[in-house]
Formats: sequence, structure tokens, C-alpha cells
Amino acid sequence: MFIRILFTNFFLMITGILFAQTPVNQKQIDSGKYPETVLKLSPSENNPRNSEGDFVNLKDGRILFVYTRYNQKSADDNAPAFLAGRYSNDGGKTWTQKDDVILPNEGGMNIMSVSLLRLQNDDIGMFYLKKNSGIDCIPMLRISKDEAKSWSNAIPCITDKKGYFVLNNDRVIKLKDGRLIMAVARHCVPGGEDKAVGDLFSYYSDDNGQTWTSSAQVPNPKGIVTQEPGLIEMRDGRIMMYIRASGGWQQLSFSNDLGKTWSPIEKSNIVSPISPATIEKIPGTRDWLLVWNNNGKSDRRTPLTSAISKDEGKTWKHIKNINGDPDLWLCYIAIHFVDKKHLLLGYCAGSQSKNTYLSVTDVTLLKKSWLYK
Repeated sequence: MFIRILFTNFFLMITGILFAQTPVNQKQIDSGKYPETVLKLSPSENNPRNSEGDFVNLKDGRILFVYTRYNQKSADDNAPAFLAGRYSNDGGKTWTQKDDVILPNEGGMNIMSVSLLRLQNDDIGMFYLKKNSGIDCIPMLRISKDEAKSWSNAIPCITDKKGYFVLNNDRVIKLKDGRLIMAVARHCVPGGEDKAVGDLFSYYSDDNGQTWTSSAQVPNPKGIVTQEPGLIEMRDGRIMMYIRASGGWQQLSFSNDLGKTWSPIEKSNIVSPISPATIEKIPGTRDWLLVWNNNGKSDRRTPLTSAISKDEGKTWKHIKNINGDPDLWLCYIAIHFVDKKHLLLGYCAGSQSKNTYLSVTDVTLLKKSWLYK
């Protein structure tokens, strides 16, 4: 599918990058004082790819990380895969060495791209894509009432439309009033052709995920490439959608009615290749954390950079590289705040030179204070 197509030579050269790149001292990284890779999920025989996962804190103190584990010969987006899990009982410092099967493959092709979320009633929701074919891929939800020991029957999150919909990992959010909402991109309909310009919608639920309602389509008057949207709730009640897009910048759209309708997309102040960003609120503050590829000049997905906004995205400060290796392919980020002091990042971290682009997943442990230094 086109979703991972490399848009080589697509971007216009940009005269200057908004965010200066500030590499972290490698000796400090190696010492463990700064971001530390605590789990590396590398490909192996009959396991050609590990990618696109998310985290949840369990009530017994453990952290669960669920990710997409490919289990045959191919690492292609449409190859067979199931959902696997690893656990940490020490705040993310160490992890179990073997995979638990969280959910066997139930799709005609695979299941992938996990989002984990505490629902309004304190159950755990596990969202994922069920991919049956190139024209049939929709988000599904399973619910656990026993802290991820067992899961309910699958609930389809899109029932009013057919087609190939993309929901990234770590993309479903809960609004202040308890509404669940996700942003999706539709790239193909039955009888149609794949298209890079995704039709963007949000879907929302007010009954803990049992039923879902579609928004109006997000207006895209200039017809630029739009893919893999994400959402964040603002202090004034609006919802901001941030969008992987062409042209060297992330794009934005806003909803004033809790996700029912959206404003025409507009350019953000976040320079970016065609690669997904992730933005989340930092608990205990009014700040936002952005993790993305600080690179608007090419299709490379490096470096992996963090930035802080104290004004809901109007400006970004404390810009620093989490990983600046120019050979790596750093993307599909999950952000998880473990406690008041620590957070975990899960992301693809394969090598361009070794052709393992999306096949490797790294889990990195950071101190929240490091983000502000």
C-alpha cells in the first residue's frame, strides 16, 4: 500500500528550518543519564518486523506494551501479523523477554497499529486495525474488564462507510467529558484506487466505545497530501487535529463542536517530512509534548526530536534530539507517562542502510525533567 511510500524528491527546498536541531551529547546518552533504550524488538527468523505499539499502566503496578508482531516471511504492511505484549514491573526499566500473544491475527491480512486507553468507566480499551484487503481496513475495539487478562468481542468503530481506513498507534484520546475520539484517513473505497490524499474524518463515542459516530469530512481545499492524523483537546474546548502532509509542514484542522465538524486544513509551524508526529499533554502541567522528525527538507525520518509548548502549539521550546542517527528510520511514536517523573517512548527505529526501516521497535525511558533542560 502507498501508506509507507517514500516520497523521494517530493519536497520543495525550504530556506530555513523553524526548529534548530540540538543534539544530545552521546556520552551522556550512553551513561544512562539521558534517554535510555530499555527494550529493543529486532526482527528474527519468521519475525521480520515489530512495530506500531502502545502502553498502558495496569493496576498491579505493571506496564503493558502491546505491539504488532509480524510472524511469517514478509515485513510488508499487508503481511500476516498479530498483537504481542511485553510487561515491565519496575516502571519501564526492564521488560519480560518473551512475547505474550495478546490477540491472534483475525484479519484477512493482519491486525496492527495499537492504541491503549483507560475508558471513562476504568476499563481498558484496545484499538487496532483489522486489515482484510486493500479495500477493507477499519479500526476495531476490544475491552478488558480484568486488567488485560481477557478481552471482549471486537467492536467495529466504523460502520457507516466502507474502505481502507488508517488509524495510527497511540491515536485515540478521551475528552474531558469522557467522549472517546479518533482521527482516521480513508485512502481507498471499494471499486476505487489507492490515493495518497486521504479523506480525513473523526469518529467519536459517548458510550465507552459501544457505538461510534462520524464527523463531516475535513475540508482540504488545496488537495495536498494528507495522512495519519492525530488529535489533542485544547483548554477552550476545541480539538486540534494535526496531520502528516506534503509540503514540508504538519497541517492542522480545528473542531469547535467536539469533533462533529472541522475547519479547512492550514499549515502549522512544525516543519516535517511526510512522517507522522505525536503530540500529547504532559500530566500535571498545561504543557504539550511534541515528538517528531525535525526535518523539512527531505523524506528522511530522522532525527527524532522533542519540543515543549506552553501555549498550545503557538510556539515550541526546549527543542532537542532524542536520537539523531542519520541512518535510522524513527517514526510511529507512542508517548506514555509512567508517573510524575518518567515517560516511555515506543517507536520504529530500523536502519536505512540495512533495509530494516519499520522492522525494529525501540522503547526508550526518559526523565520528564530532561525534556525541559
